[in-house]
Amino acid sequence: MRGTRAQTNTGRKEGVNLNKQQKQKKETTIDSYYSPNGTEGERSANDKPEIPANWIQAVEELKTQLREAEDNWEKNLKIKISHLETEALELKQENSVLKAKIIQLENEAKEMKDEAKEMKDEIKRMKDNLQRNLDQKEKDDQKAKDEIQSLRTRVKQLESSDLTRQQNTIKQNKKNEKIEENVKHLIHKTDDLENRSRRDNLRIIGLPEDHDKRKSLDIILEEIIQENCPEILEQEGKVEIERIHRSPPVFNPQLTTPRNVIAKFKNNQIKEQVLQAAKKKPFRYHGNMVRITQDLSASTLKDRKAWNMIFRKARELGLQPRIKYPSKLTIFLQGKVWSFNTTEEFQAFINKRPDLNRKFEVQRQNSRESSKGST
Repeated sequence: MRGTRAQTNTGRKEGVNLNKQQKQKKETTIDSYYSPNGTEGERSANDKPEIPANWIQAVEELKTQLREAEDNWEKNLKIKISHLETEALELKQENSVLKAKIIQLENEAKEMKDEAKEMKDEIKRMKDNLQRNLDQKEKDDQKAKDEIQSLRTRVKQLESSDLTRQQNTIKQNKKNEKIEENVKHLIHKTDDLENRSRRDNLRIIGLPEDHDKRKSLDIILEEIIQENCPEILEQEGKVEIERIHRSPPVFNPQLTTPRNVIAKFKNNQIKEQVLQAAKKKPFRYHGNMVRITQDLSASTLKDRKAWNMIFRKARELGLQPRIKYPSKLTIFLQGKVWSFNTTEEFQAFINKRPDLNRKFEVQRQNSRESSKGST
């Protein structure tokens, strides 16, 4: 727009100069024609008719008007030229500002171009890094898949081996159960054989240690029989003892109770007579209470010892408890004899009978109170 305006002003200036030149040429022609001293005017006057005076006056007035118009036109032209020059200066200044702005924009565009290049390079680096990361991730994923597949294979192998192991364990458990049954049977047979080897033995419990320091144990046993069941000696005469000793053989001074005495009779009938007499009444020796029982194996004694508390409670309740060979408890209840191989069987039996269970509970409480009182 500003370029168009500058071109318009230039055209105007050239038109003004052309009109001015034409006017000066015209004025020169008229002046020279009407000049008082002009030769051309004189030549014209000689050749042409005389011009009226009013016409000359009109021409002079016209010339004056033309000069005034020319002066006004020149003034206006100068003013317009001044305005045009001012506008040209402003346009020049604006052009300088525009050039500065263009230079600034070019610099900014260059900076933006550099930044765009840097961003492009950065995007390329990021893309390369991303591609490398993706490649590495694919490798890691593939590695993880391979490891998972390997683990699955191992798990399957372990499951297979575990199944085989379980099957072997089941087989081994069955074998172990069979072995345990055989062991229990062998233990039972061994205990039975040991108990049968002890069938001629009696165990004397509670005999003080100082008695056998003055006399031999076989003489003491004969005196016990003489004091508590003399009829056996009257019938059989002398009691023959194959072997008699303390058990354990080594004395432990820390024990407060005397060691048991085990006596092996040569005659089993005499042994049974003494045992039956000891079941009927308590034996004494020189004022001391002694207890005579059948000699049994250690395991059988342990099994019988488990019945001690139940045996005492059953006896206090009038159930007539008995311990039968090898370690079986029997009671008399409601006109019937009941037998139990283990304490668990007996507990399950009384749990089914609330009245009997309550009696045993009361008996347990009384036993605890009495034990606390004695303590």
